[in-house]
This record gives sequence, C-alpha cells and structure tokens, in this order.
Amino acid sequence: MRESNKQQSGSYIKWTIFILILLAINYYELPYYFTIPGDAKVLTEVIEVEDGYDYEGTFMLTTVRMGKANVVNYIWAMFSDQREIIPENQIRPEGETDEEYQHRQLMMMAGSQELAVIVAYQHAGKTAFFENRGVFVTSVIPDMDAEGKLQMGDKIIAVDGDEVLDSTKLLSVLGEYNIGDSVTLTVEREGTVADVDIEIFPFPEDINATGDRGGVGIANPVTDRELVNEPEVSIDTAKIGGPSAGLMFSLEIYNQLVPEDITKGYHIAGTGTINEDGDVGRIGGVKQKVIASHNAGAAYFLAPNEGGSPESNYAIAQETADSLKTDMVVVPVDTFEEALEFLRNLP
Repeated sequence: MRESNKQQSGSYIKWTIFILILLAINYYELPYYFTIPGDAKVLTEVIEVEDGYDYEGTFMLTTVRMGKANVVNYIWAMFSDQREIIPENQIRPEGETDEEYQHRQLMMMAGSQELAVIVAYQHAGKTAFFENRGVFVTSVIPDMDAEGKLQMGDKIIAVDGDEVLDSTKLLSVLGEYNIGDSVTLTVEREGTVADVDIEIFPFPEDINATGDRGGVGIANPVTDRELVNEPEVSIDTAKIGGPSAGLMFSLEIYNQLVPEDITKGYHIAGTGTINEDGDVGRIGGVKQKVIASHNAGAAYFLAPNEGGSPESNYAIAQETADSLKTDMVVVPVDTFEEALEFLRNLP
C-alpha cells in the first residue's frame, strides 16, 4: 500500500511539472512578434464619397494579423510558409507601451487616409488641401530630456517662439541644434499652452551608434491638420492601424470621383503607402498580404516597386505568388500615376 501511495505521489508530481511546462510554453512571451495573413476588405464597404459613382469591380485593402510570439508561435512560424517572425524592436521602440503603439498606428492610418484623399482629389480635378495646426507627440524616447516633460498627445506649435505647424519643418528646425543646446518648445496640452525647455541629448546607441546625433527625444511626430475637401468623403476602418493602405485608399476614392470605372470589373488588391506627391512606398507583411489577396480571389495585386530594387515589396510579392501558383497577377508600381496607367489599360 505504501509503495502504491509513493507511485501515485510521483505521478502527481510528474503531471504537475508537465502542466507547468505547458503553461510556461504557452504564456511566456518572447521578444518577437508573429504575423499571419489577415483579410482582404472590399473598400466600397468602408469608403463613401458624397454623390460618388458606382462601379462593378472592387478595390481591396489587405491586412496582416499580428501578435506577441510565445515558444509555440515561434517554432510554428519557422516551419510555416504563411507565418513570419519579426524582432520586437522592429515593430515598436523600446519603452513604448501597448497604448502608445496602438495610438501611433491609428494616427498613421488617419494620416494615410488624408494623403489618399489629397492624391485622389487632385488627380480627379477636385478641391482638397491641408490646414496645419501643429505637431502631435506620439511617443517619447526613453532616457532623453523629453521624457517626463512631454507626453503622448501633446501638440507642439512653436520652437523658440517661431511657429512650427508640421512635422517635416519641426524635424528640420530641431536638426539645426547641437548636443547640449537648449530649446524651448511651445506645447498645447488639454487646451493649455505652455513653454517647455528641453536639452538636446545624444540619441541612444540603438538609434545612433556613433553618438554624434542628438535630439529632444520624440519619435514619429505626426502633423495635426484639418483636411479641407469638396465633395465630402467618409472612411471607416474601425481599429485597423498603420499607413500601408494609402495606395488602395487613393484608388478607391478616385474611382468614386470619376465616371470611368478603372477596375474594369476586376477584383484588385494591393498595398503601399502614399505621400502627397503620389509616390508609393514600402510596407511590411507583403507576403501575408499576397496570400490574403489570393485567398480572396483577387485578379491583380499592386505592390511597391521601390525603383526596381531586387529586395522590393514587388520582388517579395512576386516570389510569394509564384510559390502559391496563383493566377493572380502581381503588378509593380512606384507612383499613383503608374497604378492609374496600368488600370486604364486593362482589357
């Protein structure tokens, strides 16, 4: 009887250890993210131009699903053609909270929508322009002087008394200061305007290994601006974040603004950022987006060509399409104009 009790006790211990190991494997997060193919959303369902034209085909926004990797996710991704592992520091800077990351992503999405409106309206001969109001702080770099002085959501409206209302000008002005200099930022926070004195510190080693460059300590500033456009357009993307839908947004909006149906009745997916000049830029997760587009039955996939770089989004997209043996055609584009030209020449 005693021997049986010992065996039972030993069995309980083994099972307890086994369960604890399983829990550790499942819940312990590694310093990586994993990505998998998301959805291909039909953009007529989320974008509506006032009195816009209807059309037969579809433009689709492709997404990537992402999560923190545990041991299981990490190993699974190593043997999966549809999953990818990305180091955490490539997704978010050190010290950035989940709230700050989500806020930054949503602001970048909002920015991509506005740029898409500007590009589409200008090419369609409609009125659209920005009125700048200042620069939002979206994240603060740890151990630099802005930490504790600035916070997410602050709006910078002047530097040393001179009005600065857009992020490009802000970065240009701050770039003229040297390490050790002091700069006064005029900041609006919750309706109150105040001056904040900040010293220029060297950037951390992971940002600037040589230590010869400095700044106040803000990352990814975003211009607060009001978009003025006629006719009105509404875009509802819920909680989708990031700037990668810019190209497809601009094509969808343009197609609702003009009587010609540039889809020619096809289902067209794609990805790429867009700037105010209509240049199409690189994005992340293109492999997963090609898979999502193939699964959705897209006939064409527009991908950033990056000037023909052998490691461009287009090159990766084409390689992925080849591996899928899909009938979907991958199309390289560098500009909005190139995308329009390709679509207009479709049969």
